[in-house]
Amino acid sequence: MINNFKNKATENYYLEPGYIFLAEKPTSISTVIGSCVSVCIYDRKRKVGGMNHFQVPFATDSDQATARFGNVATITLIRMMIHDGSKIKNLEAQILGGAHNSTISPKDIGFENIMAAKRILTRERIRVTSEDVRGGKGRKIVFNTGTNEIAVFKVDKLRESDWYPYRNDR
Repeated sequence: MINNFKNKATENYYLEPGYIFLAEKPTSISTVIGSCVSVCIYDRKRKVGGMNHFQVPFATDSDQATARFGNVATITLIRMMIHDGSKIKNLEAQILGGAHNSTISPKDIGFENIMAAKRILTRERIRVTSEDVRGGKGRKIVFNTGTNEIAVFKVDKLRESDWYPYRNDR
């Protein structure tokens, strides 16, 4: 699902898995990821940014192509930014997440998610300026879309309040 609340006064936004958010004005976007990956894209000239949160690397069936998939979520975020007035030459990206816990899953979906994001960003000629990927810890991410600053909180165990900090507000 895609959310683009251009006319809504938003200062904080919690991004759930399978969603994309593009902010028109400075917004703190937060999310919690384990093996999932979030790509944050920032326009250096316009000082705006957006974020996705995807769970699996590729959708191969166009009937199932949603923002849950890295190829769909990353391309869609780029297209949203271009449609909003950004130019590829002014965009830069940060990649976060892709943890792997072998006790939960023998398959390293986190690595596949990271590689999906990197392939798309390389193909689209968007420079990756920062990564906080891999490892075995979950992450709570807070992305300031006005400054391109990201805070990463690494945790061994994700709490319910980490996943849905705004539950009572929605």
